[in-house]
Amino acid sequence: MDAVMPRLTVERVQLAYGARAVLGDLSFTVGAGEIFGLLGPNGAGKSTAFAVLAGLLPAQGGAIRLDGELLSGSDRRLRARLGVVFQDPSLDQRLTVRENLFLSAQLYGLSGARAASRITELLQFSEIADRAGDTVKTLSGGLRRRVELARALLHAPDVLLLDEPTSGLDEASFQRTWARLAALRKQTGLTILLTTHRPEEAERCDRVGVLDGGKLVAVDSPNNLKHRVAGDVVELDCDGPEEVVTLLTERLALPARVREGRVIVERERGHELIPRIVEALPAGRLRSVSLRRPTLADVFLKLTGHGLDHETLQ
Repeated sequence: MDAVMPRLTVERVQLAYGARAVLGDLSFTVGAGEIFGLLGPNGAGKSTAFAVLAGLLPAQGGAIRLDGELLSGSDRRLRARLGVVFQDPSLDQRLTVRENLFLSAQLYGLSGARAASRITELLQFSEIADRAGDTVKTLSGGLRRRVELARALLHAPDVLLLDEPTSGLDEASFQRTWARLAALRKQTGLTILLTTHRPEEAERCDRVGVLDGGKLVAVDSPNNLKHRVAGDVVELDCDGPEEVVTLLTERLALPARVREGRVIVERERGHELIPRIVEALPAGRLRSVSLRRPTLADVFLKLTGHGLDHETLQ
C-alpha cells in the first residue's frame, strides 16, 4: 500500500542574516487534517518559520511542498490554498467587521452573493454576527481574533497558518478559540499549522515540533514527548534556587534544574521523595513543594536546558 503523501512538507529550510543563522535545516511534515504546532520561546525562530511558510520571507535553502508541489512566493495558485492569521492585528480598525470581511473577500476573488453567503456563514461560525456592524476598534482582543480567523477562512483554504493564535487572550477566549479550531478540523478536514510559546496550547496539537535556536530538537505527539520526562515532577518554590540545586545534588544526588525561578526534579514515585527533600534543605529555605505530572514545558526544559520563558538571542 502506498504511503499517504503529506499535505505540507518542509525540507531542510534555511535562512540566515549575514553570519547569524535563524533557521537551520528545518524539516518536518504535516498530514492532511492534522494540527501541528511549533513550540518554542521568543527568539527560537518560530515567527521566521511562519513568515517563510506564509511566503513573506524567501528561504535561502531547502523547499516547501503542498501536496507534493513546490510552494513559492510567486505561485499564486498554491498560495491561494493557504489561510493566514498573523500574531499582530492586521484588520482595518476604522471599518466594521462586515466591511473588513467584504474587503478581504474581494482580495480573494469572491464577490456578490457568493461573498455575502460566505461572510454570513463565517460570522455565525465565529459567533460574531451580532457585532458585524461594529467597527473593529470597539472590539475586545478576543473578538478581533475571531474576525481574523473568519477572514483567513473566507476562501476555504486547505491549510491554515496561525502565528501565536491565543497570545494575549484570557482563559475563556483561549478555550473558545480552540473549540472553533477543533470544530473546523472535524467539519472540513482542515490542516492547521501553528506557532506557540504556550505549552497548554501545544498540548492541543496532534504533533509538536520543539524548536530552539532555529532547529527542531524533537517532533512527536504531546504524550510521547511527555514520556521523555521520567515519572513525576517535584516543583520547589524556594529562596536561592541555584543554591538549592547544589544542595540537592550534594546531599541526595538528585539531578535538578531551575525553571522560572523554581527548582524542578524529575523522579518516579515523586511523593516518596518529598519528605527527603524537606529534611535535606535548611529550615526556612523552602516555601512550598508540589507534585504533578510532566507538561510540555518540562519536556522543553529537558531537551534544551532552558525554559520556555528564555529568550534566545540569535
